[in-house]
Amino acid sequence: MTNDEASSNAQMTNLGSTTLSVLGLPQTFVIRYSSFVIFSLFALTIYGEPRPSAQDVLASVRMQQSMQRLDLRGQLREDNLVIPFRLIQTGPVIRYAFENPEEVLQLRLGENSSRLDVVSDTATTRVRASNLHQKIRGTPVTYADLALKFLYWPDGVVLGEETVRTRRCWRLQLRAPSRESPYSNVLLWVDEASGALMRLDCYDWKGQLVKRFEVVSGQKIDNRWFLKQMRIEEVQPGPNTVVARTYLEIKK
Repeated sequence: MTNDEASSNAQMTNLGSTTLSVLGLPQTFVIRYSSFVIFSLFALTIYGEPRPSAQDVLASVRMQQSMQRLDLRGQLREDNLVIPFRLIQTGPVIRYAFENPEEVLQLRLGENSSRLDVVSDTATTRVRASNLHQKIRGTPVTYADLALKFLYWPDGVVLGEETVRTRRCWRLQLRAPSRESPYSNVLLWVDEASGALMRLDCYDWKGQLVKRFEVVSGQKIDNRWFLKQMRIEEVQPGPNTVVARTYLEIKK
């Protein structure tokens, strides 16, 4: 474990009402109704009731994802390569703005599905399913990763509970509804207390691990907790050797 990773464990103990998620999409309790829904959902286990369904957990995550108004700076960093971007969110619409060359990716979170577009001065073009596997700026992050389609997959199950960086999480297995997805299934760890996405393991159609996302640390901005650093690993199928490691970092 690196020094950064060790120090981050202390930060993770403060995530009871935090703001952390995959790919820089923050989550926090900003509306009393949403807090009540999350509390009611996860409090079931305190009294020995059945665990929530995968669809209940995913619905709570989607609800939290669509409530933010943000304007933050971030970067993708792989060794000496640094790719800055700007993260702008207005409710269910999230934009990633890159420079050199200029590119704007817009994610819209709907009730039943998400849509990822490439936005220019003249047109807004939807990213086709056949292009979802393409990498962004040569990093392990793909269009599919930004699209968050797995949050809408209907075939899922809660496998149990596990701890990720001191946080008690629900562990879910989600199966892709069709081969349009580059991933056949995804293992997802969701913080029970905050609804934050803490870890994501992605498998190809041969059932082999090919990608892993994991929150490394958080930060406090304007009295709210946000993602500070996430590690993204591209894995060679079979031997499970990490062939590329990129860090997604969010700054104020």
